[in-house]
Amino acid sequence: MNRIVFIMLILSELASFYRQPCRLQDALRSLINPASLLAIMRTVIHFSKINCWVMFWLSLASPLVEHRASAAAWTSLFNGKNFDGWTQRDGKAKYEIRDGAIIGITVPRSRNSFLCTNRDYADFIFEVELKVDPKMNAGIQIRSASIPSYRNGIVHGYQVEIDPSKRAWSGGIYDESRRGWINDLKENEPARQAFRPNEWNRYRIEAIGDHIRTWVNGVPAADLRDSMSLTGFIGLQVHGTSREEPMEIAWRKLRIQDLGRHEWKPLFDGKTLKGWQPKLGGEWRVSDGVIKGISSKAERRHGLLMSEATFSDFTVRLKFKVNEGDSGFYFRSEPVDQVVGVNGFQVELDTTFETGGLYETGGRAWVVQHPAGEKTRWYKPGEWNDLTVSAWGRRTVVRMNGRKSAELINDPGRIVGHFALQLHGSQEMDVEFKDIEQLVRVE
Repeated sequence: MNRIVFIMLILSELASFYRQPCRLQDALRSLINPASLLAIMRTVIHFSKINCWVMFWLSLASPLVEHRASAAAWTSLFNGKNFDGWTQRDGKAKYEIRDGAIIGITVPRSRNSFLCTNRDYADFIFEVELKVDPKMNAGIQIRSASIPSYRNGIVHGYQVEIDPSKRAWSGGIYDESRRGWINDLKENEPARQAFRPNEWNRYRIEAIGDHIRTWVNGVPAADLRDSMSLTGFIGLQVHGTSREEPMEIAWRKLRIQDLGRHEWKPLFDGKTLKGWQPKLGGEWRVSDGVIKGISSKAERRHGLLMSEATFSDFTVRLKFKVNEGDSGFYFRSEPVDQVVGVNGFQVELDTTFETGGLYETGGRAWVVQHPAGEKTRWYKPGEWNDLTVSAWGRRTVVRMNGRKSAELINDPGRIVGHFALQLHGSQEMDVEFKDIEQLVRVE
């Protein structure tokens, strides 16, 4: 096995091993524990023979990662005395301070109310304790915004749910005033049982890049891959109600670790095909910031525009428009000497219900296929569409215009390879791509 690929595999498996509801610093420190090292090495041995240079790389990785994690200090978000640094938005619920805690009090027939930080946060770890009236609903906004150009300034963005009802989705993620539920807890019974009514509950929220995770009283709840918003304020929500009697929620011990930010880095310069290689059939050209691919029905070979670089764990986005034919976006792919030109994962891009599905060329064929005749509400035929692919370790999430169209969890398939844009063989092809970008950490 290629040594670079092997190192990527080790680091991917290492990251997966520590996906658990503990403090990041504690998890990293445990790397020096012999039992932990043994477990990691057993995982690696499953994939390849191991030797001393692998041990060397693992020994270097632990202190470097621990240094980055421990560099961020905890900062209190509330001084316990006044609302300096906070602004109330939208509804008319009352917010007051009592015994060092923030108290949110419902007002009948008010819209949703939010007490919001004056500054924005991008990547962070946020912790808070809360106690809520079991008859009310509330939430914690993260990476949220209030701008005049969006629905007259209504607060919108990710909301971590506070739900003491029988539904018990506390810790799930709702996209407030935008897409609705994007990570409920229907399939997570331990999380549904974690919230303790009429008691103080501890929430932990981690938002790093496009990865958002939550814990309720130490139990993992939401685990979301979504990049629609990468920064924004934190807000304490009091949900609107028609009840006349006031209901209360209390928040205390609000603290945050600021972990910097991620941003989008272009993989296409908008002018040339630098960094990309045309292969096999069809023709690729650039005009007005758009890559246009065309091919005739007489061309049996598939056409490809392949990235020169390879990618392992990544989040990438682009815009595409299929004018005619059957196209696709390949990732974790490798060139082959066949008419298709490449083996790997492909996000289907065409003019039908199949768009947004996942196909593995040279492998299992369809791994996520939409039922025939199903209306794909996330796709706009003949228009520009937004595609995002987030592939980290053995989990892949595909989003089309902000809606999840495919997901693989603990998938045994490829974990490294090239990107490629496809022109299907034996079809009249006319497709366009632009704004190809990768999400990267800002150092």
